[in-house]
Amino acid sequence: MGRDKATMQVPGGTSTLVERVVKVIGQRCEHVFVMAAPGQPLPTLEVPVVRDEVRGLGPLPATGRGLRAAAEAGAQFAFVCAVDMPFLTVELIDELVRLAEETNAEVVLPWDGRTHYLAAVYRTDLADRVDALVAAGERKMSALIDASDAQQIVVTDSRPLTNVNSAADLRVPVQPGL
Repeated sequence: MGRDKATMQVPGGTSTLVERVVKVIGQRCEHVFVMAAPGQPLPTLEVPVVRDEVRGLGPLPATGRGLRAAAEAGAQFAFVCAVDMPFLTVELIDELVRLAEETNAEVVLPWDGRTHYLAAVYRTDLADRVDALVAAGERKMSALIDASDAQQIVVTDSRPLTNVNSAADLRVPVQPGL
């Protein structure tokens, strides 16, 4: 997009994308962590911000750091998502967590014609596996999925999985009050 998505304003509201995602996740998750690049500007958030150690390595190392932070907070599972999901719902989180608990899978990913690595539930004990993959030179989330017991679920309503990839994607208003 040529700019940081986290600080983009949500249409019709007074919050940024990162604030909106934190608010939705906070309705279901006891601990919420925001992963950010070194020096990345963010609005003031009421949750911990964990910074990447090195800029530009992609989401895999950041996911590992987030999983480790969630594990240290006592969580067995973590919902991991991108900040650019303005239509994220608590219902999606609930469904993925329910399936993770029922199947005891290491990863539960939604699928709507494509795999959503950054809208999934991961077991927090995968942090060490992520570290080993990163040490071996891996940077793609698919490497973690390939090395894990992952369950993909088909979702009928893919709107909550929508990512913002252009300013036009934000022209459709999100739910009022969020």
